[in-house]
Amino acid sequence: MAARRSALFGRALTAGLLALAGCHGGVPAPRAETLTFHTLTYSPAADQSDRALASLRKIDDHPLYEMTYDGPAPRLAPPEATPKVIALPAGRDAFACTVFLAAGHAKRPVLGRNFDWDHSPALVLTSRPPDAYDSISLVDLSYLGFDHPRLAKLDDPAAKRDLLLASTLPFDGMNEHGLAIGMAQVDGAAQVRPGAREVGSLAVIRLALDTARTVDEAIRVFEAYTLDWSGGPSLHYLVADATGDSAVIEFATGTMTVTRGDRRWQLMTNFNLSTSDAAERAADWRYAAGLKELDAVGGKLDPGAAMTLLRTLRQGHTQWSVVYDLKAGTAAVATGQRYDRIHHTTL
Repeated sequence: MAARRSALFGRALTAGLLALAGCHGGVPAPRAETLTFHTLTYSPAADQSDRALASLRKIDDHPLYEMTYDGPAPRLAPPEATPKVIALPAGRDAFACTVFLAAGHAKRPVLGRNFDWDHSPALVLTSRPPDAYDSISLVDLSYLGFDHPRLAKLDDPAAKRDLLLASTLPFDGMNEHGLAIGMAQVDGAAQVRPGAREVGSLAVIRLALDTARTVDEAIRVFEAYTLDWSGGPSLHYLVADATGDSAVIEFATGTMTVTRGDRRWQLMTNFNLSTSDAAERAADWRYAAGLKELDAVGGKLDPGAAMTLLRTLRQGHTQWSVVYDLKAGTAAVATGQRYDRIHHTTL
């Protein structure tokens, strides 16, 4: 847990890049494979890779899988790194998701999130790196080449190793401190921060989950980079923590804007809060319905009630609904709108 990990992110990043460069202080390194996907890279030892792949288990017929990874956390790839490229299916639509924080119960804030998109296999990944914070995240496996037509690749030991890249692609998640992040598609996001390193729009979620304990710390992670939207739509993010603090991070104006919550609740769908007016918000049925419910209860939703609200806000293409309990460190997941089958994961 975090108490045993007091090293600063910068120190860990330096050590990770030195290891990638072959600088091991004269001590032979264990056999490892360097994995690079988009802007993140990491080098699990052979036994760490083998344990992760051996832990893979199918838990429902969506299908939803779970896996545990205990190797080093991903870090920024050096500029000369050659990223792995995985071909995605053609004709993919945009993300259309709902994310909310309900923190009216100060002792039990929850983050709820519907992932509304193409029907694809999914993974619940529990990460327990020795050099970063533990976390639970959900991953769309089609981004790693395991869509429905190619699920048979999981029977091929060599092809299955692409699952080890899952840590670099969290679509939402929560770490051991109760820092949670969900994203959704928006139009018109753009950002240029001269001199800043580029990171992928999902990679930045991983960097925040690995290193941030609070909303303020997560905002500083986002502020450190220029986000690269290639390979997917532009996004905005709802970040929340165990104190009930929250913020929506957006890039609609070409720079990063932060819209703070009121420590009771906050909600986002698929328009920019920072540039919208009351009429636009009222015209979005998910935002209007979610706003009405959260306001009626003062943001007081336990995990079960939060899942019920996600069910109310679901769409025909809702692939998973997840509720993160930010104090208890648990995730409850329903796939394919089957709210009578809830899968529970605990950090």
